[in-house]
Amino acid sequence: MTQASQPAASIRTDEDAIYSEVEIAASPETVFAAISDPNQLGQWWGGDKYRADDWQIDLRPGGKWRSRGTGQAGAPFEVQGEYLEVDPPRLLAYTWNANWAPGESVVRWELQPVAAGTRLTVIHSGLREQPQAKASFSGGWPGVLTWLKGYAEGKSA
Repeated sequence: MTQASQPAASIRTDEDAIYSEVEIAASPETVFAAISDPNQLGQWWGGDKYRADDWQIDLRPGGKWRSRGTGQAGAPFEVQGEYLEVDPPRLLAYTWNANWAPGESVVRWELQPVAAGTRLTVIHSGLREQPQAKASFSGGWPGVLTWLKGYAEGKSA
């Protein structure tokens, strides 16, 4: 099936979290590098909606990260946090503090090898008290995973 007829990423939610999943025809090592290397993140995160082009990463538990960019309307944005778990190429988890959404949440990337490459599950939790942010992020994560899929599969080709 083509990407137009079947979305690249699935999504479901519960009271506290968003779960988004995608299969990527690339190794877990390739996918992990794409989500943790600031040079690679700047190449794919944002698509045509916005540009997240300034990534600062200290990739270790307790290390800080920050992303800055420009939104579709030209307004600057910033997201930052702290790494909670770093286990390449299997797991990456960090806190998420966005300047457009109040409160802290947690983003967890789980990478599982499968015959076709990698099954990636992103769990964005801690959103029970942030219904507006949860609604916004629910619309955003499938797009992020679609951009990642296109990027990682292009690197593996």
